[in-house]
Amino acid sequence: MSSSESKPWAGRFTQATDAFVEAFTASVGFDQRLARHDIQGSIAHATMLARIGVLSQKDLNTIVEGLETILAEIERGDFFWSVELEDVHMNIEARLTDRIGEAGKKLHTGRSRNDQVATDIRLYLRDEIDGLCQQLATLRAALIDLAEREADTILPGFTHLQVAQPVSFGHHMLAWYEMLARDQDRLRDCRKRLNVMPLGAAALAGTTFPLDRHYTAELLGFDRPAANSLDAVSDRDFAIEFAACASLVMMHLSRFSEELILWTSAQFAFVDLPDAFCTGSSIMPQKKNPDVPELVRGKAGRVFGHLVGLLTLMKSQPLAYNKDNQEDKEPLFDTLDTLKACLRAYTDMVPHLVPNREAMRLAALKGYATATDLADYLVRKGIPFRDAHEVVGKAVRLGIDSGRDLSQLALDELKALSPRIEADVFGILTLEGSLQARDHFGGTAPNQVRQAVARARAQLAEETQP
Repeated sequence: MSSSESKPWAGRFTQATDAFVEAFTASVGFDQRLARHDIQGSIAHATMLARIGVLSQKDLNTIVEGLETILAEIERGDFFWSVELEDVHMNIEARLTDRIGEAGKKLHTGRSRNDQVATDIRLYLRDEIDGLCQQLATLRAALIDLAEREADTILPGFTHLQVAQPVSFGHHMLAWYEMLARDQDRLRDCRKRLNVMPLGAAALAGTTFPLDRHYTAELLGFDRPAANSLDAVSDRDFAIEFAACASLVMMHLSRFSEELILWTSAQFAFVDLPDAFCTGSSIMPQKKNPDVPELVRGKAGRVFGHLVGLLTLMKSQPLAYNKDNQEDKEPLFDTLDTLKACLRAYTDMVPHLVPNREAMRLAALKGYATATDLADYLVRKGIPFRDAHEVVGKAVRLGIDSGRDLSQLALDELKALSPRIEADVFGILTLEGSLQARDHFGGTAPNQVRQAVARARAQLAEETQP
């Protein structure tokens, strides 16, 4: 049994906490990563207490100096974390009191660990979102570069994983860019909602001290203090919303991964991944396995699970704070760590993708990818689309039976299917002709891809302006 005298609530209890219960209820093993933000919040809280006359200027100076010294200890790895003190907050407060004496005991005036931890998590997550947005911007820039370089490269576009129509490889890369742009926008939007300060709500009902919560919010860079003390300490919507945003990013990265895994297989051979992002087989010397995309695809499920876990954690909790909420941190932290690692892997890998242009072109030739172009050609010649569709279907059958692409069929053969077909048809039956024809906003013509690249660069530059 451990001594109850070290606990902040020891006065109420006559028995010491059971050693197993002490370890079972402690969170310091994982919440110590909040230390810097806990100290940041404490300095702001103390500064506000001095402003309203609850702390003297001398006490404030002593507290701030003590907290800054403790932060330096933590960053050097010299700080001893005690399970008996339960969490990051009490470890830091106990160390502060050891260092500066009575002034350290005054720091907790007008606050509770309930509003303290809610504030710490928001400060922490706010900084992490800023970092994630920077990572996403870097990855988006890499996709823009790749799209520009491969604007003229022909890739078979798929529906149902069957060859559908030719597209520009650069256009495909910009589709990934658009997904990540939405992801980054969602994270910025999530940041707006989490940037509300719980501090000053105390345990659940506020405090009798005349706190200047707007001043504390200003010191910490929050947009405003939380308007309702009950909601302030019990709200974890921001964590769930972040997990939802992270899940969407991971879903997109998983889709990228699936395509890269297919494209690097011998059956496709569209892209070569750098060796640094692959591994071999312990038994098959010829293997080059796309382990990084496979792991990213697998880790997506892990993040999805954390989202469901957080929703389940909160779904039955009455207001206000409950010990259940201690379980919010590990899934949140693992979501962050997983997402950051996956984004780094893609940011490092994408600039080194090597497209196999010839393999992609040959694949596009195998699937009668210009069939829709022929149908559009007939429509422009005055044939209703449904009739044109039937004519083209017969042309495709002729090609299949004779082992030829549509562009290889003779003019007489095509005219036998429809007398409206003229020699100019061959200009749209080639892959290059099909690509060039889609020269409209959002289309896959190389000219449109280059315009889209320019817009994307301008968008990214505007977003990253200070």
